[in-house]
Amino acid sequence: QVLDTKDVQVFKVTVNGQDAQFAFGEKHSFKGTPLEITFPKELRRGQEAIVEISFESSPNSSALQWFTPEQTSGKKHPFLFSQCQ
Repeated sequence: QVLDTKDVQVFKVTVNGQDAQFAFGEKHSFKGTPLEITFPKELRRGQEAIVEISFESSPNSSALQWFTPEQTSGKKHPFLFSQCQ
């Protein structure tokens, strides 16, 4: 699986609770850097996967936006979303 990134540091990736291998691809000047994730085991067609990524953004990370807890439906936790899918 490949995700878009730009100026983030990734510490750990898990898929369905299991550690997954990951690597960054070649950096592109304006598109960013692909994050390539290798799932720990093959999924069956239609099987869902929960992918968790521990990362740190930087001031140069583009298209990452946060909702404060007050802006979310549960009003308890902040919410991060990306516009560069």
